[in-house]
Amino acid sequence: MPLLDVFGISASGLTASRLWLDITANNIANLQTAGRPNDPLNPPYRRKVPVFAEKLRRALDSPPGQPSLDAAGVSVAAVVEDPSPPRLAYEPSHPLADPRTGYVAYPNINIASEMVSMIAATRAYEANVTVLNAAKDMALRALEIGRS
Repeated sequence: MPLLDVFGISASGLTASRLWLDITANNIANLQTAGRPNDPLNPPYRRKVPVFAEKLRRALDSPPGQPSLDAAGVSVAAVVEDPSPPRLAYEPSHPLADPRTGYVAYPNINIASEMVSMIAATRAYEANVTVLNAAKDMALRALEIGRS
């Protein structure tokens, strides 16, 4: 693997990890947004989850002799909504409460799992920064060897 490909792979990991952090932060920010149960006009926020895909398949399908810095790494293939049902809370005085039952629908977000997701995304970002710095150091050492 050429050294320059490492920069592209690490950059794609940084981009994917940053989007993962953004999605997780958005989920946490919408933790207390409310909606009316079973109301398509006023649904509660739904937790979003990134789906990652590897880019290696594209590199294997490309014609030989045409290298691409974007040929390997990771990308976010989609951002999907969590299908689990919303959390219902009995608050009959809330403006969005169901008039018949008194329940308010809150997002299907668990703060503990979101914090775990945020820690994992941060660690993935840090790992990609470490790889990027190591590749940069190797390239600089190679240049120094070439000068002598």
